[in-house]
Amino acid sequence: MAEDAETPETEEEEPIKPRKNGLYPGVSDELAENMKSGWADTELHGLAPLAQAPYTAARRAALSARFPGERLVIPAGNLRTRSNDTDYAFRAATEYAYLTGDQTQDGVLVLEPRPDQEGRDSHEATIYLLPRSNRENGEFWLDGQGELWVGRRHSLAEAEQVLGIPAKDVRELPAALKEATGRVRAVRGHDAGIEATLADKVTAETDEELRVYLSEARAVKDEFEIGELQKAVDSTVRGFEDVVRILDKAEATSERYIEGTFFLRARVEGNDIGYGSICAAGPHATTLHWVRNDGDVRRGDLLLLDAGVETHTLYTADVTRTLPIDGRYSDLQRKIYDAVYDSQEAGIAAVRPGAKYRDFHDASQRVLAERLVEWGLLEGPVEKVLELGLQRRWTLHGTGHMLGLDVHDCAAARREAYADGTLAPGMCLTVEPGLYFQADDLTVPAEYRGIGVRIEDDIVVTEDGNRNLSAGLPRRSDEVEAWMAGLRQA
Repeated sequence: MAEDAETPETEEEEPIKPRKNGLYPGVSDELAENMKSGWADTELHGLAPLAQAPYTAARRAALSARFPGERLVIPAGNLRTRSNDTDYAFRAATEYAYLTGDQTQDGVLVLEPRPDQEGRDSHEATIYLLPRSNRENGEFWLDGQGELWVGRRHSLAEAEQVLGIPAKDVRELPAALKEATGRVRAVRGHDAGIEATLADKVTAETDEELRVYLSEARAVKDEFEIGELQKAVDSTVRGFEDVVRILDKAEATSERYIEGTFFLRARVEGNDIGYGSICAAGPHATTLHWVRNDGDVRRGDLLLLDAGVETHTLYTADVTRTLPIDGRYSDLQRKIYDAVYDSQEAGIAAVRPGAKYRDFHDASQRVLAERLVEWGLLEGPVEKVLELGLQRRWTLHGTGHMLGLDVHDCAAARREAYADGTLAPGMCLTVEPGLYFQADDLTVPAEYRGIGVRIEDDIVVTEDGNRNLSAGLPRRSDEVEAWMAGLRQA
């Protein structure tokens, strides 16, 4: 990476901080003056609004109605340091992206209480952003976040066209917030500077109410969101196909070849992966969140691949398949896989409007408990096993979760609105039962040890049942084998 230099200090501006060991000691007056001129006007006009702009406007209107007369502050967040002066790739806070469609670091959405034309409680939305890099003080070429270093950002006028929200300079926001009166709520955990500015105006309790509302508001997806989730899933399906085609190369290297192969699809067709890919071969498949991905890939073993593409609008898929690395399941692998498949079938069948959220989990767990009793690994009756949760030694986790902008979406929702709630059309969730026999588990026959199987699909609740967004990936064991054989011959 290149180094930046120092800008001359002026009375109006603080100096742009140079690197400690930069090779240029300073900037001559002549160079500073030279860099101010000779640049073409690049302002963009007539920009089309984001496709989700009408939807984000509706979400802001619902938020306004929920908290009348209160100032609401929702930040995007700031860059986070990875090492020294390098940063992690920025990902806007979910609440901010949900309400604006914007993905700009340091951005802040503020809803100011204003009566509408009829005098009713309402809000005026303003998005506070960094404007274009300053060319007068040299920021655009001297600052580490200047335009010539990290790329051009929208002007405030351009942002207004794209987002459909009036835009102001975010550097003016702290002073405005300090002068604010009346009740204020803010989403915490993303922007320490904004939180410090509001320290004497907010409470943890009322801020949490805002976060909870925004989490629950995302439970039912609108048409745009379901379309984006389908895009994420479709790209994920292609990513799984990519992996099957290169399994021989992964055998010669490691699980990281699988991870890199899927990541390429995610970056080419989307924004990123939605979460750390789990590329777990052999006994690593029994570790629920195996993301080290540094193990061997061996013929005769299973590969548990849990991965999802995140779209450019930040919606993520979350799909799992457990594949025979050599293309054929052994008899025992097939027996365990088919049990998980039957469990998933029962779970998916229980997803419908009006059903309790936990019904699909209970249906899946019952099938797993029945098989564990049938195999002699647990002593029945099944009702007793379920009452005591004994099947959890080998299945551990819940059978699914909400899905959306976060892979575990709506996580701040109240229990009564989520785990103890009722399914409604537009909700999107995963159904992902699994069985995991640890390599050191002496309570199961030796041949079971080191086998882990999970099958996961992304399901949207419809008016009359459900739709499997990831139906493009085979699930039944014989279909998986035929699918893999076809891809390897292509």
